[in-house]
Amino acid sequence: MRRVLAFLLITGCVLLPVTESTFAKTRDPKLQKAVTNALGYLAREQRRQGYWEANGGQYRVAMTALAGNALLAEGSTTTRGKYAKNIKNAVDYLLEMSQPNGLIGYKNDYHYTYGHGYSMVFLSQVYGEEEDSLRRDELKKVLMKAVEFCAGAQTTRGGWGYVSAKDGNDFDEGSTCITQVQGLRACRNAGIPVDKKIIDRAKKYIADCTTQDGGVQYSIRGGGARPAITAAACAALFNAGEFDSDHLKNMLEYCRKNIWPGGSSNRYFGHWHYAHFYYAQVMYRGETKNWDKYIKDIGQQIIRKQSASGAWMEGHVGPVYTTAINATILQLDNGYLPIYQK
Repeated sequence: MRRVLAFLLITGCVLLPVTESTFAKTRDPKLQKAVTNALGYLAREQRRQGYWEANGGQYRVAMTALAGNALLAEGSTTTRGKYAKNIKNAVDYLLEMSQPNGLIGYKNDYHYTYGHGYSMVFLSQVYGEEEDSLRRDELKKVLMKAVEFCAGAQTTRGGWGYVSAKDGNDFDEGSTCITQVQGLRACRNAGIPVDKKIIDRAKKYIADCTTQDGGVQYSIRGGGARPAITAAACAALFNAGEFDSDHLKNMLEYCRKNIWPGGSSNRYFGHWHYAHFYYAQVMYRGETKNWDKYIKDIGQQIIRKQSASGAWMEGHVGPVYTTAINATILQLDNGYLPIYQK
């Protein structure tokens, strides 16, 4: 709705820029500058073929979907806005990476479910705004096949692993499960059919991985409760339509103790960016007062570490990953992407 209104304003008597969100409430100028510099960095780092990559040329599909999503969150689309060309090229690349079996990626990537899940999120957001009928048909076919692949890749326990159940001997773990659930929900929101049984089985998997104190383990086989996976699981359950269960409340309390800014949880723990990528979504969809406090605190933590290039250099995955995640966190309250909206 907000994109539609923006389009009407642009094409009517009043001209408003689409390169900055007209609808986000007044933002700290330092945070806005950080976003502008981050998106500029991402735009410069995109390869001519349309993709982004992690350190060592890895994870091109996943990085392209995450970076593309960060640009979408600014308000640009494939046809309008400052980053229209970047987004269009990213879409072209991911459509080319769609395989006959529905996988968005390539089989010799030993973590291909991450890219597949993130691509379902990104392409479904684009699909919802695509005006060209032929392009919409192409996106719809790719997303329908992607959902079918995802369903077939689910393990007997209801989770997902780094690769499909068949390719990975039925191994599953929490973080890849989250990417699939959010990808499936994004597709369903965009009108792509998704069997409810797939989501229900995934919700049970998350429940089976949850410890008594509300933390979600690395895998159903164990591995200990992980703050990052717990935050991601909360976001996934929100996406799956679960908001008030005692199970979720227990998980949210675990996150409050282990991730919420302040106190001992203020430490810089492993997978910090991944954790806050999802925890920010949870906070934004919760009470406004909590979001305001959260984004003020976490926003300051984020911008302190930004480099002069606009990128964030922490972590072993690489600057494209951390920059795309941080830029998305700082733009959630733009409200442009349906998958993150309240």
